[in-house]
Amino acid sequence: MIAQLTRNERQTAILICLMVASFGFLLGVAGRDDPIGIHGALILLFCVLIIFRIGKDYYAPEPSAERFAHYYDDPSKAGIVLAMAWVVVGLAFGDWVAWQLVYPDLTFGGGWSSFGRIRPVHTTAVIFGFGGNALIATSLYVLQRTSRARLPDQLSPWFVLIGYNLFCLLAVTGYMLGITQSKEYAEPEWYADLWLVVVWVVYFLIYLRTLARRKEPHIYVANWYYMAFIVVVAILHIVNNLAIPVSLGHAKSYSAFSGVQDAMTQWWYGHNAVAFFLTAGFLGMMYYFLPVVSGRPIFSYRLSIISFWGITFFYMWAGSHHLHYTALPQWVQTLGMTFSLMLLIPSWASAGNALLTLNGAWHKVRDDATLRFMMVAAVFYGLSTFEGSFMAIRSVNSLSHYTDWTVGHVHAGALGWVAMITFGSIYAIVPWLWKRTGLYSARLIEAHFWLALSGTVIYVFAMWNSGIIQGLMWRTYSDSGTLAYSFVDSLIAMRPYYIARAFGGLLFLIGGCVGAYNIWMTIREPREAAARTGDLPEPRLAAQPGE
Repeated sequence: MIAQLTRNERQTAILICLMVASFGFLLGVAGRDDPIGIHGALILLFCVLIIFRIGKDYYAPEPSAERFAHYYDDPSKAGIVLAMAWVVVGLAFGDWVAWQLVYPDLTFGGGWSSFGRIRPVHTTAVIFGFGGNALIATSLYVLQRTSRARLPDQLSPWFVLIGYNLFCLLAVTGYMLGITQSKEYAEPEWYADLWLVVVWVVYFLIYLRTLARRKEPHIYVANWYYMAFIVVVAILHIVNNLAIPVSLGHAKSYSAFSGVQDAMTQWWYGHNAVAFFLTAGFLGMMYYFLPVVSGRPIFSYRLSIISFWGITFFYMWAGSHHLHYTALPQWVQTLGMTFSLMLLIPSWASAGNALLTLNGAWHKVRDDATLRFMMVAAVFYGLSTFEGSFMAIRSVNSLSHYTDWTVGHVHAGALGWVAMITFGSIYAIVPWLWKRTGLYSARLIEAHFWLALSGTVIYVFAMWNSGIIQGLMWRTYSDSGTLAYSFVDSLIAMRPYYIARAFGGLLFLIGGCVGAYNIWMTIREPREAAARTGDLPEPRLAAQPGE
């Protein structure tokens, strides 16, 4: 890392750390009687450690000009390692949460381990820690290869990666401290939100600066999806988190919205976070790694562009389908339902495009678990998008909303689509980044695949059954016109399904640990041993015939 930085970049990095450390010191002093003070101390410690790390090699020789002849992949390498660390932590918390629904007393050491506090730790660790780091790492890798241009400098990618992980650290520790905006999607407080805006703007500028320097005249479709992910997530984050802090020394803030406007803003954010963080970003991943690993060109490049614009336009209007039968105006609910149904077209276009790309390469799917991860991801993407459109219909939503059916739907997308395409992409990229002839163990990839698939299927089917039973029990009336079942009755009926859900999550967690071990052992393999047969060239993106 340090060897690639120029002397000026090292000085700039130290200056940035000092500025951020000063802000952390102010938070710590002003909020000494508030949980925000702990975060101030954490920021200060984080920056001091980085300053010492830079200072350790501050007087290292200046990097040679030869470095510009190669792509800059060190941030991508670190991002992959961080992603795998976050997924193990996030899945562990998620399975702990699942077992808490079976055994409610499964808490330790007071309020920090309660369901309400560790549930957002799980979601933030897996979505933003695992998914976000994987997106940053792969996007920087893909951007350079498809543009045939090196990243514009060595410092800004590290600022994005380290700054983003500082945000994730503030978020998960804040939840356990009870610091949250208490929204539908638990959000860290105002100071963490401001920090993420700065990091995200730098991320966006990296993309613009690299594309401006590209030697490839065509901007490959994966970059369209990555750019949509970056731009729209920035808009969503800023608007949804508009808030006025009580004071510099207090974590509490007041939202700029209230009532039904706040609910609509939250679900405009929530559904578009699914659209552009959990869909567009990972479609960018799919559109690069699936063709490369399969050795096949995309079935239809034009279809991928049509799908891009369909998803980008339609998704923006779909959030209100989460607010059927509420105070939201009826026409807004209907608008969200209509656009949700229309979303099926561009979504299935991408899923079908991925599966049809594998024509002529199905023998590779049979033999290569890495490609099988990607194939299953495309299947689950098509399944989840159909289910999402179906559940947006008002009459269906009256049964599914507030039930475990929604939980099953979310995890069909999160585990089946997002995690599967990410694991497949990481398994593909690790040997290329670390110049290995292959991963440490192909059998461990197979084991991870079957553990992940089994865990996903058990989890999703358990929640589908649980949710439908819940919905039916809650709307069943006796002959006298009263509810036939109490809420406690429905909760008792759910217990077997909650056990199945926790077991499925445990399988997925074990698979994640197997994957992390396999990747770590691949990275640890001596460079000399990996190079005995020479460094294999990275596979190139297959050409697009006739396009």
